[in-house]
Amino acid sequence: MKDVPLVGGKNASLGEMISFGLPVPNGFAVTSAAYRYFIRENDLDGKIKDVLRGTNVHSLRELKRAGALIRGMINSAKFPKDLEKDILAAYHKLGSRFVAVRSSATAEDLPDASFAGEQESYLNVDQRNLLKRVRNCFASLFTDRAISYRQDKGFNHFKVYLSVAVQKQVFSKASGVMFTIDPDSGHQNFIVINSGFGLGDYIVQGKINPDEFWIFKKSGRLVEKQLGKKTMMEVRSIYGVKKKRLSKTMQNSFSISDKEAERLAAYGLRIEKHYKRAMDIEWAKDADNKIYIIQARPETVHASKKNVFEEFRMLEKGTLIAEGAAVGRKIAAGPVNVIRDVRDIGRFKKGQVLVTTMTDPDWEPIMKIASAIITEQGGRTSHAAIVSRELGIPAAVGVPNATKLLRNGQQITIDCSAEKGRIWKGKLKFSSTKHNIKKMPKTRTKLYVNVGEPHEAVDASLLPVDGAGLAREEFIISSAIAEHPMAMIKQKREKIFIDRLASGIAKIAASFYPRPITIRFSDFKTNEYRNLKGGKPYEPEESNPMIGWRGTSRYISEYEPAFRLELKALNRCYNEFGLTNIKVMLPFCRTISEAKKVLAIIKSEKLKADIGVMAEIPSNVIIADQFAKHFKFFSIGSNDLTQLTLGIDRDSTKLAHSFDERNDAVKHLIEHLIRTAHKRKRKVGICGQAPSDYPDFTEFLVKKKIDSISVNPDVAVTMRLVIAKAEKR
Repeated sequence: MKDVPLVGGKNASLGEMISFGLPVPNGFAVTSAAYRYFIRENDLDGKIKDVLRGTNVHSLRELKRAGALIRGMINSAKFPKDLEKDILAAYHKLGSRFVAVRSSATAEDLPDASFAGEQESYLNVDQRNLLKRVRNCFASLFTDRAISYRQDKGFNHFKVYLSVAVQKQVFSKASGVMFTIDPDSGHQNFIVINSGFGLGDYIVQGKINPDEFWIFKKSGRLVEKQLGKKTMMEVRSIYGVKKKRLSKTMQNSFSISDKEAERLAAYGLRIEKHYKRAMDIEWAKDADNKIYIIQARPETVHASKKNVFEEFRMLEKGTLIAEGAAVGRKIAAGPVNVIRDVRDIGRFKKGQVLVTTMTDPDWEPIMKIASAIITEQGGRTSHAAIVSRELGIPAAVGVPNATKLLRNGQQITIDCSAEKGRIWKGKLKFSSTKHNIKKMPKTRTKLYVNVGEPHEAVDASLLPVDGAGLAREEFIISSAIAEHPMAMIKQKREKIFIDRLASGIAKIAASFYPRPITIRFSDFKTNEYRNLKGGKPYEPEESNPMIGWRGTSRYISEYEPAFRLELKALNRCYNEFGLTNIKVMLPFCRTISEAKKVLAIIKSEKLKADIGVMAEIPSNVIIADQFAKHFKFFSIGSNDLTQLTLGIDRDSTKLAHSFDERNDAVKHLIEHLIRTAHKRKRKVGICGQAPSDYPDFTEFLVKKKIDSISVNPDVAVTMRLVIAKAEKR
């Protein structure tokens, strides 16, 4: 890496990785000294300075004129004979007919400025085109976007030089990008891999929506994968590259295997450990299934964010127009400007929302004045995604038919505060709050969050909380499986159920690791189970499912084989993925007899996690001393406990005015539970809605020395302050 001034950021990093044993395609560097020699021998230095001196680079028209003029001068210049001879000699020594010719600037891949995509690279180059492509790389130091980027970053145009990498061409079966953190949230527990078939340009260009793999760093195991929308790939042509359509079979197949994703992640961990920072890595897999690392540069977006959590929240509801993948975890609003061709970027105005099919580096001069970006194509590692993160603006990528659904001048709001990028009609109100994590008060009472679907866990885990107090299995089952487990058992499809449930649980647990999370076993009611695919033959019709065949009574009945699938999924998370931060919880356990029977089933499956019980039935509280003999902790479900204490259907609109968790009878039960559990050295938490809704109820819980309070993520920061204030009283 000390050779950056001589060979540029890309070449220096490739050489560095070879030095500690990573698989990098062999090659040679045309140095920055060679570039300076080329410029000097053709007497271009003064001419380039003259062009730039008279150019306002913030004017798109002037920038375009200057860039074209300088590139034209460089591309029409001749190689000095000795330099030409040296390049060809190195090419022959390399012994590869086809090579990749890649720009490597001396101000590139820096910790605070990536310069990604500012210069050109060329694939599948032979001897006939080698010198031409090296010269094209030299000229690309003065692409419009590179001139504009250097100006914005404060780099002197004449103190940045260009080196060129000439490497053996990897004719990839698959290729892609890997981040050693989540590129959007900055979460450090994951390695995120994007992958597609063929050569790698289409992922960055946004022409395909790639496959995505999430690997948990601690164990190196794959916890989640999502099939991308891949309709084409880039392959070699006789000279250069061409587009090839994918068959339906390939479109519906993952471009790399689970084991290959884990092998890639192992390389990513080695690179991150060597550089001591989060990294953005490009890779390729050849015809023999050998994986190569073809670039590694510092991740620049989250590197500068130290102990600050910026929370964006929608304050109004509106009409949803479209959805895509969210980039940037922010919200913005503005008028739409639909631009389909880069030649029309001159009509873009500052503060507008750029809507287009996809972007490449030529779009950057207007991207940096946009309030937000929406593209029809591309994934979370496409060019639009990478640049929007660096610019600090939200982007929704992979939004189907965006250029048709949105019209010029239309006011919209782009909500990228969660994993889905939502586009709302009109200019809606939203808030932005910065929290200094280090300045948040420490409290005796643990603050946890309730987590819904797994994709919400990554962002929720970045809040200043002590873990997750409630994650419901039924949310994972309904979103990732949507089939009745008994029907799947009959069809001998148990493995699909186990794999998908384990993946969802693992995503939540890995997000919070090493902080504890509590997974509640499934608690669908019979009417909800009937709605799952294949559910009707297995579910009776009950007049009052809320107090019917649910919770623990279900697990010790004919439903037991399905319950064992849940246990196998949890065992996989605990034993295979190394997610030892998981605790489990039984819902709606009415009697000690039920408790003993279900604990015997759990024991037979050898689950190692701590086991707790929901305190949501008065019997759980009245004989808490007996339940405490069998369970490690209690978690109060305030909705059900209030319903069953007051005899009010919690879904009844007519009785809603009487439904209040702060009723003296409910508070008396809670106080009794905390006192009894603490005598038996058992912890008590609450995971109901009441603390989120009523600060005075929170004060009551803190006063009674409850051990933890779990709330919805949107009130977590406020709740931390409420708890701290209550503890001081």
